Amino acid sequence: MRKKEKALREMDAIMNHKPLKARVFQRWQLYLLLLVPVAFVLVFNYGPMAGLVIAFKNYNVRQGIFGSTWVGLDNFKEFFTSFRFPSIMKNTLVLSLYNLVVTFPIPIIFALLLNCLHGEKYKKVVQTVTYIPYFISTVVMVGLVFQILNNRSGLYGSFYQLINGTVGPNILAEGPLFKHIYVWSGVWQGTGYSAIIYIAALSNVDETLHEAAVIDGASRWQRVLHIDIPTILPTASIMLILAVGNIMNMGFEKVLLMQNNLNLDYSEIISTYVYKVGLASGINDFSLSTAISLFNSVVNFLLLILANFTSKRLSGNGIF
Repeated sequence: MRKKEKALREMDAIMNHKPLKARVFQRWQLYLLLLVPVAFVLVFNYGPMAGLVIAFKNYNVRQGIFGSTWVGLDNFKEFFTSFRFPSIMKNTLVLSLYNLVVTFPIPIIFALLLNCLHGEKYKKVVQTVTYIPYFISTVVMVGLVFQILNNRSGLYGSFYQLINGTVGPNILAEGPLFKHIYVWSGVWQGTGYSAIIYIAALSNVDETLHEAAVIDGASRWQRVLHIDIPTILPTASIMLILAVGNIMNMGFEKVLLMQNNLNLDYSEIISTYVYKVGLASGINDFSLSTAISLFNSVVNFLLLILANFTSKRLSGNGIF
């Protein structure tokens, strides 16, 4: 085994001393396979970035992107001075932070609890049952939420009438309850899927560590605290950085489907506002919607940099 590892190291050393052209030619099959994902990223991720110039122009379809009048930062000023700006930012931040605080630790806790179970078949059944809701489409998911929480014919309404004898309040129309319904329905749908990466990390724990801890008299909680959690900490750090980097990108489809005229003051966020300004309104202000999207992306980028820097300073783990 040592001879094989030594031979591999010598081969890598030889390859690294070769010119780049020779290395590419020798492994041309791998680079050929890379062409498809690279082309996908260039076409669908970097290509559309040229359209960001619309944010600084008064876009006109007839004149085109580069022929439209240049207005500088006027579109950004219009958004920042809008009477909707404070409420939209507040709703976006409240919903995003609430969602992050709740949905990030729960999959970790679920993975640790599942790892503590002894029966392998039971563990697989529990993991499968919690994993299935992830494959429910957003439209169907929101429909289930509406059916269950309907104050007249839903599960909630039926129990309320059974206990109190009257029709229950319409909680779907209560604006302050919107964030709770959104976040906790997301917990039900995404916990099993989000826990997969932590379950995979826990499967790499050396069993001899647990055996040695048991011999030393460590309890199950002590083994989780000193063996399992340190094992998944690097993975959790990376996932937290990515989550913070997307903190302003809430689930657009789900929020839009759950909105109604009664909870709009609590549910209007940046992504839904961009959709309405750019496509759903009669004016179709593409320049303003692009400016808002660009502002949102810049904030996410800065948060990603800050989260990565903080993580590397505190735990030594980061994505770059």
